[in-house]
Amino acid sequence: MSAYVVVDIQVHDPARYEEYKRKAVPSVTAFGGRYLARGGAVTKLEGDWTPGRFVILEFPSAAKAREWWGSELYAPIKAIRHATARTQMILIEGAS
Repeated sequence: MSAYVVVDIQVHDPARYEEYKRKAVPSVTAFGGRYLARGGAVTKLEGDWTPGRFVILEFPSAAKAREWWGSELYAPIKAIRHATARTQMILIEGAS
């Protein structure tokens, strides 16, 4: 069953964050993931949540999503994200 990683990113070093964006894509696809939304304009419809850069990833399973997030392949790329942005990230399992 598909699982989704939903990410709200507040980028504070846009120049270096570009490196993260380039390197993240192949790490996601290596674990069977794909981008459903990446960047794009965000329009608030209700509430007080104002996300920065918004990303939705789809993986074939929650196990694959966790494997990607904890992988040796993604670890140095994740370090770039941590150095260039503040991130809120959740995993949604069992969505239908």
